[in-house]
Amino acid sequence: MTEKKHENPAHWDETAANYEATAHPFTSQFAEDALARVTLTPGMQVLDVAAGTGALTLAAARSGAYVLATDFSAGMVARIAAAKLPNVDAEVMDGQALHLPDASFDVSFSIFGVIMFPDWRRGLAEMARVTKPGGLGVLATWQSEGAATFLLLSQIRRRLFPRLDGKTRLPEGAVALGDPEWLSAAMVDAGFAAPEIEQVTHDFVLDVSQLDRPETLFGMSPDWVALDAEQQAAVVEEVRLMADGRSVLPVPSTALIAVAGR
Repeated sequence: MTEKKHENPAHWDETAANYEATAHPFTSQFAEDALARVTLTPGMQVLDVAAGTGALTLAAARSGAYVLATDFSAGMVARIAAAKLPNVDAEVMDGQALHLPDASFDVSFSIFGVIMFPDWRRGLAEMARVTKPGGLGVLATWQSEGAATFLLLSQIRRRLFPRLDGKTRLPEGAVALGDPEWLSAAMVDAGFAAPEIEQVTHDFVLDVSQLDRPETLFGMSPDWVALDAEQQAAVVEEVRLMADGRSVLPVPSTALIAVAGR
């Protein structure tokens, strides 16, 4: 099986700085939504799986709880460690095989992380394994065709090139867990109780000036890679038309936030 770009930690190491500047402020909104659905207190043990640059971790640390952030990208982990928060540790770790004891965390989070795993079922099972009985698992997933530039590109691609295969090329986990029924069933299969699932929507604010370097916006999307140079240029022009002279283009993006007992 050919490794995909999002499955390679070196790719995330290289893009960590750009991710922190662009994706982190966007995902932070959903991290705050997830935190609003649980109560964290000093003395609690919290896990953040596939933490990225720490949108959830840094917000959760405000509660005074101890937070362990894990990610398979050393570049991402270094960004979290740079905050030097006394109640936060950040470690390089594969979320599909956590080197952590059973039942060791009060709350385990994954904000748009497990959905990217090649073996997302194993990722969910690992979250359940390390969560204490009576604790909580909290998962954020994208609904439908993803979010932000992935969603925008999918919509434009379908409009401009309807004869191309219209199926999403998102990771399998992102597709499966983007459906509330599938998400609920998957969490139960992993060892959690039936979750409460809510939809939340925030705008991704696309900086139109970045269209001068479209790879920075769309390069991670398989939908972009599948287009030839002429088609890519047409996508860029379509985004400019949608922006209609504005410096930013809001892209409403909807997530599912699931909270389940252990």
